[in-house]
Amino acid sequence: MESSPGFLMSLALRILFGIAAGGSITSTVYCGMVLVATVRFGLRRRREEALAAQAFPPLSVLKPLHGNEAGLEENLVRYFEQDYPAAFELLFCARHETDEGLRLARRVADRYPGVGARFITCGEPEFPNAKMWSLAALARAARFETLVTSDADARVERNSLRECVKGLMDGTALESCLYIGTTQGGVAAKLDALGKSVEMTGGVLVADMLEGTRFALGVTMVLRKEAFERAGGHEQLGQFWAEDFVLGNRLADRGDRVGLSSHVIGLTVPPTGFGASFRNQVRWLKSTRRSRPKGHLGTGLTFAVPYGVMGLLWGLLAGHWELGVLWLAGLCLSRWVMAVAVLRALGGTRVMAEAVLYPVRDLMGGILWAASYWGSTLSYHGGTYQLEEDGRFHRRATTSGATIEQVEAPHA
Repeated sequence: MESSPGFLMSLALRILFGIAAGGSITSTVYCGMVLVATVRFGLRRRREEALAAQAFPPLSVLKPLHGNEAGLEENLVRYFEQDYPAAFELLFCARHETDEGLRLARRVADRYPGVGARFITCGEPEFPNAKMWSLAALARAARFETLVTSDADARVERNSLRECVKGLMDGTALESCLYIGTTQGGVAAKLDALGKSVEMTGGVLVADMLEGTRFALGVTMVLRKEAFERAGGHEQLGQFWAEDFVLGNRLADRGDRVGLSSHVIGLTVPPTGFGASFRNQVRWLKSTRRSRPKGHLGTGLTFAVPYGVMGLLWGLLAGHWELGVLWLAGLCLSRWVMAVAVLRALGGTRVMAEAVLYPVRDLMGGILWAASYWGSTLSYHGGTYQLEEDGRFHRRATTSGATIEQVEAPHA
């Protein structure tokens, strides 16, 4: 029975080759699917941009706030400068009057006295997801039945409200918008923004192509007020970290039409260092792992560069370094092509410059995906949260050596 070091090395190389080859095949197939899906989305986007909306319903724009974030002032100004032909109101909500984000919104509103804006406070959250707690208060205060929910980091163009409402004209219960990451930060923030632009969008477009839209993207959603109740109500939704996914998924399961808007918005990514950026991204990937466990597991087969690195390592160890270098280079090229296609479909303005970094982002994405399987606790805004198997969560705190549960939660 062979057990020599040579035999073990040969076996290890075979295993390494098999994993690298298998992952290279699946990631290349996925790249092809993304290219088809982006072409499909680009054609639909051009077609729908040429269409005029048949009617413009009055809108209530709901913006939960929690502190002053990087780029927040510009994000708020963009909503006050909307070119919308029907009535619309802007509603802002924070926990307390002293919140810096709410104060900033008031100062911005003073510059636009002709725009209807209201400011409310909701107090400390009484169910885990603080964003949903704020949205519940905002929805109750809204004058109109058609709502636009918008996160603080959403950055829109002057025509965004015009474009967003088009999808509701055909009886759709909810539409949400894809987004393209923007940042004034350094390399860590740029890689994060690229992931949000390309990695996230690629997965969303492929899912939409294969099975339709059975989810929502919470950065910007357009929906009728009753949609929250049809999905179980704010309190039920507020038990989940990924409340946007649950909202869209529940509506789709009911037979309601859930759509993906062809209008793309911006998403501001704050300047952060690599450590903070890594933790932030792992936190959301852990949530995705709980929300759609099978899909998240399969995501590990969509990254290319990690398998290219394995192929390079195999080549170096097996004495085929030229083949290993070509292996890695080919997979890096496939990621560059994918990034160019997605960024162009989203209407990016610096496509080539940003796409050059994407192979690095793809390698990082694989590492982040692997890290998402480490534990089920999340750290956010100074608190620690426990994720349950079904995506529900609660806050955990330690007092006198004992772990206790609390209901306060992060404001997403």
